[in-house]
Amino acid sequence: MPPRSALPPPPPPVEIRAWPDREALLADRAYLLGVLVRMHIGPGRLGLLWLWGLLGALGWSLIGTALIAFEDTYDFFSAVFGVVLFAMGAACLVPAVVLVAAGVRRDTAVRRLLERWGELDRDPARDALLRLPGTSLVWLLPSFVLCALGLYACVVVPAGAVRGQDTYGLMALIMGLGFLTWIVGLIGIVKAFWHRRWILRTLAGGTAPGPLISAGGGAHR
Repeated sequence: MPPRSALPPPPPPVEIRAWPDREALLADRAYLLGVLVRMHIGPGRLGLLWLWGLLGALGWSLIGTALIAFEDTYDFFSAVFGVVLFAMGAACLVPAVVLVAAGVRRDTAVRRLLERWGELDRDPARDALLRLPGTSLVWLLPSFVLCALGLYACVVVPAGAVRGQDTYGLMALIMGLGFLTWIVGLIGIVKAFWHRRWILRTLAGGTAPGPLISAGGGAHR
């Protein structure tokens, strides 16, 4: 049995499709599309994205604090304290970046599968359950806020910095946190808009493809 995190397979080639009739094809298509949609914009995916973002923010906060400590270092113990903070921050930031990158790659694979299974046929009754406008808004609105906050921290705050009062370490800390916040928000916005675009283009747009199951139960060649 494949692990729960494994992606469903793509639709089989026309030559080897073995659905007994169109209803069986539509049932499999509806089930797998439901699984893929949950993998793409399910609440759990949003929670994981924010968790990884928080881990990255914690890591950069420690690194930024270490940079500030290096700027204010006057003795050996302060330098050691900065090195320890930097190492702890890197231990948090690097896994967070790796996890976010892996999540983006997984989302790309899920989108390909959504497109392929969605284009297999049309089933308006079952496809209506995949629209999930409320879930898309849950992704979109907080992500938009995160993007706005991130841009503010990256652009507005450094522009208002006072020379001699706001240190380079402090600005690096704020800009790094802003950049991470913007990245997390941007990922959420892209996923919300892509889901809406997929609904309009694949499920709601165009006409259904020709029949894929012959009257005798075999696939057309």
